[in-house]
Amino acid sequence: MIDNEELPIGFTMSLAQHSDILSRFASLSKQEQERIVDGARQVKSREEMNSYVENMFQG
Repeated sequence: MIDNEELPIGFTMSLAQHSDILSRFASLSKQEQERIVDGARQVKSREEMNSYVENMFQG
C-alpha cells in the first residue's frame, strides 16, 4: 500500500470510517491506488471526500 505520508489526511480519515472500502482499497495494485489517491487530492471538502470514498468502487 502507498505510504501514509503520501495520502491526504481527509482521505485517510474517511477510509478509516469504512473498513470494507479500506480493505478493498488495500487489495488494489499500487498503480490503481495511486489513481484513486490522485483523485482524492482534488477533493476540497470533508463532505465531498466522504462521498468520494463511499463511491470509489461504484460504477
